[in-house]
Amino acid sequence: MEECDMNQEMDVAPALIAFHSNHKSVSVAVGSDLRVFDLENGCSVKLVDDSANPFHKGSIRAIRYGASGKLFVSAGDDKLIKIWDSETWRCICTISSGKRITAVALTHDCSFVCFADKFGVVWAVNLDEHLKSQDVEIKKAAPILSHYCSIITRLEFSPDGRFIISADRDFKIRVTLFPKFPSDGANEIQSFCLGHTQYVSCLSFICTSQHPDGFLVSGSGDSTVRVWDIITGSLLATCDVGVEAGLIESDKSEEECTLAVTDICAVPDHSLVAVAIQSLSGIMLLNYNVSVRSLSLVKVISIPEENFVPTSLGIGSKDVLWMVSGISNLQGVASSCLARVRVISGLNKTNPDSIESGPVLLDDNDVPGSVELLEKLQGNLAIKKEMLLEASEILKYAMRKLLIKKHYSVENRDFRKRERNDRKNKR
Repeated sequence: MEECDMNQEMDVAPALIAFHSNHKSVSVAVGSDLRVFDLENGCSVKLVDDSANPFHKGSIRAIRYGASGKLFVSAGDDKLIKIWDSETWRCICTISSGKRITAVALTHDCSFVCFADKFGVVWAVNLDEHLKSQDVEIKKAAPILSHYCSIITRLEFSPDGRFIISADRDFKIRVTLFPKFPSDGANEIQSFCLGHTQYVSCLSFICTSQHPDGFLVSGSGDSTVRVWDIITGSLLATCDVGVEAGLIESDKSEEECTLAVTDICAVPDHSLVAVAIQSLSGIMLLNYNVSVRSLSLVKVISIPEENFVPTSLGIGSKDVLWMVSGISNLQGVASSCLARVRVISGLNKTNPDSIESGPVLLDDNDVPGSVELLEKLQGNLAIKKEMLLEASEILKYAMRKLLIKKHYSVENRDFRKRERNDRKNKR
């Protein structure tokens, strides 16, 4: 699809998926719609929100379960962060932000929720205080750090909970010591992980029994996945996944390499990383070899018959990878929200030395929860493959337009500065 055929004003958002840490439920967000399926009882979940601003009115940009699975957080373009009790699925508090939300994270003990806005500021809210007082509406959050007007694309806590990692549109990954009293600000920077040449799109941690503190792994618009030591900020390994998947020729210029890594998901207690990349109908499995510091391709699991290009990944267990493909505001689709869920089983059978063993793509009838789950999470079982292809192309253009850093001439830059609203108010 040519860029001139795109609706320049179309505000699309990728479908997202998240999985409960104890495998109790799975959640999908597409547009303003949050869909949850209870895996324990095999039924769909009805959300309850008695707040002054019930449910989301804008596209949801981030969803996350807490480490214990006790809480679930959703946030997005309506400038609201909602905290849900994942047992009752009642919204227990709503946090208002002055700007649109781009990323969220919960501390491991769920005592704080952190969120980033489009102006590059990360905020923190003490949930323990507000839940004890039973405040349903929270209007104030404390700013703890800033990336200075650069869109923050992802927030993540280190496995030991000591650090909060923030990634942005300007290629940076910042590792910050999470303070004992966040209201005083997070002022101690541990390191910067620098090396990507386009926006950082996703973060995860590779953790094994030998390395419980883990290694940070990041994906980017530059079509690479990189592994980092967060204590020193040093780069440990790089894999050009676009080239490895055969989607980009190695001799192409950087301007021609536009296939971003859309999501990554590390397999628990394993050195494997699942990678979703634009235009790849399926996922890649990479293996990180700690001893030689190499990140190599193990296997490409293709789903070509459906044009299924994942927009978000989630690990259900060591063995199962959940994927969703879809976007909001797709013209010509009922309710304008499109989502398709697929599941890969057998990740723990993957042998890095053999491409014959391991994962298989499950048929819809073999997915946990079967047809009832797909009806809830997808909202539509009759999805044509042409819709998924169109959705992936529109999303590829829209996200690139949102996150690729724009370059202006000196004259244009000066004009834009003069026309800024804050400058006008001072005249």
